[in-house]
Amino acid sequence: MSILHNELTKILDGKQLTPHFQPIVSLSQKKIMGYEALIRGPSDSPLHSPFNLFDTAERFDCSIKLEYICRELTIKRYAALNIKEKLFINVSPSVLLQPDFKKGETLKFLDQFGVDPRFVVIELTEHQPTDDFQLMREAVTHYRKMGFEIAIDDLGAGYSGLRLWSELQPEYVKIDMHFIQGINNDPVKLNFVRSIQNIASSLNCNVIAEGIETEEEFKAVEQLGITHAQGYYFARPTAIPLEKVDESLFVVSTQPSQLNATKASHIAQYIRPVSAETAISEVMSLFHNESDLTILPLVDDNVAAGIIFRDHFLFKLFSSRYGIELYGKKPIKTFIEKTPLSFDQNTPIESVSKQLTDSMRNDQAFIISSDGKYIGVGTILKLLEEITRQQIRNARHANPLTLLPGSVPINEQIDQLLAANIPFSFGYFDLDHFKPFNDVYGYSAGDNIIKAVADTLTRYIPAESGMVGHIGGDDFIVIFMGHDWLTRCENILESFENTVPAYYTDADVRAGGIHAENRAGESCFFPLISLSVGLVDSMSTAQCQSHVDIADLASEAKKQAKKIDGNSYFINHRIAPKTPENPESFAHNPVVKLHVVG
Repeated sequence: MSILHNELTKILDGKQLTPHFQPIVSLSQKKIMGYEALIRGPSDSPLHSPFNLFDTAERFDCSIKLEYICRELTIKRYAALNIKEKLFINVSPSVLLQPDFKKGETLKFLDQFGVDPRFVVIELTEHQPTDDFQLMREAVTHYRKMGFEIAIDDLGAGYSGLRLWSELQPEYVKIDMHFIQGINNDPVKLNFVRSIQNIASSLNCNVIAEGIETEEEFKAVEQLGITHAQGYYFARPTAIPLEKVDESLFVVSTQPSQLNATKASHIAQYIRPVSAETAISEVMSLFHNESDLTILPLVDDNVAAGIIFRDHFLFKLFSSRYGIELYGKKPIKTFIEKTPLSFDQNTPIESVSKQLTDSMRNDQAFIISSDGKYIGVGTILKLLEEITRQQIRNARHANPLTLLPGSVPINEQIDQLLAANIPFSFGYFDLDHFKPFNDVYGYSAGDNIIKAVADTLTRYIPAESGMVGHIGGDDFIVIFMGHDWLTRCENILESFENTVPAYYTDADVRAGGIHAENRAGESCFFPLISLSVGLVDSMSTAQCQSHVDIADLASEAKKQAKKIDGNSYFINHRIAPKTPENPESFAHNPVVKLHVVG
């Protein structure tokens, strides 16, 4: 018998295992909704780490025994700590499928320690291929009948995660940490997780993003509408679990377009809720006595559990053969078909609309909350009315050619960012040699070039990365959010240089430009159109008092960029603000010229 086998036997026989608990956080309610139980071996043992422990158990055919002991100790500790949130217990599908698997063992432990099965989530953790899906369905049905919920762990990393999801239809799916780590800088990961969230919403399944470690990852996940999260960013696994997450961790991911946007609170209507335990007969009487009541939120302890719609409720009640006689004494929660969508009161209505659309659900109403507590109900009708009103307002200040925001909304956004002390960088984009191109090729071709600039800018500056404005003619403004602003600018210039030749004849492209009259009426040669960009970094914008100061800096930088041939940019570094005591022009560091694409 090997040393590791002896060590494993000693640990199992002595039940020398310690459960640790890592919080799973509800992002909508901003609080802990459950804990995943993670087992550790003795601290002085080579089997201390879960990987070594379970790998060794599998090697010596002790997986079932290990899992039963883990469950027993976990449930015992969970009960002893009097935890009120859900308990996520890891279970290997391969163990469920083994012939000597004992059904009812988990329930026996729950009965022994006084734990309600409805508070337990069986988390299927796949480390080996799963082939017998029929047996898996039977095992999951067995657990569900006892009151358990089901979760699939590490979606995207296993052998058959999507097949398991389809076959078992779990209440939760946990996205593997590989797709979460660095998601803020990886469009492939971002699109993968967005797709998973969209599928989950249509299946009424909750997504848990595992492995969040940084604020940037949290912001990216939160923007996608992911409902739950887990990772070191919130807390590490500990033997004594964290009871409350630091509220400062729920940072608001501010986009420029959201600063003065209409918030969800604007469309919230307070409807007096009832408890989910209210008898159906009482709800029936409520609808009968209040003819204008069409929506009834179900709320307990300030948290919404569901929404009852009058028409659907009455149809379901009276379409049954026995109707009120059959259902009357049952709690109204039995009519809840899916958890209602919920939005914080400070969520911009554009984000509400996007998440409702992405969810692919036809909900007519949704919950609006403050720090996870119910404050009212929003309806699709009110949302559409407000969005329409906002679009009309925005259209008044939009450029008619590109439909991008004009100078008024751009200046408002800049001043809002400065007032909120939110860091941002700034870019002033201007076309070179545009007038001669317009003279030779015509106004229609000129408009197409303008639209090409707008398309390039919006492609590289999505809403979550900044804001693009068209302030007139061939002048564009970009507000950059994030640390990658310079890389985005370089990508824009490179992309535009590759785009421009398509707007010239082959002969002009080969010649490298066109002949046209200058402003003095003299015939001159003008190179192909390019972009000159005046940039102001975040350290410099932070010292400015208003959009006027920033415009001065950017204009000065743009003039310098225009002295450089081809697509280029110039960064203006400001080191001293203009003050009443110092009314002179701004002082600057030596400015570095950067010719990116020539």
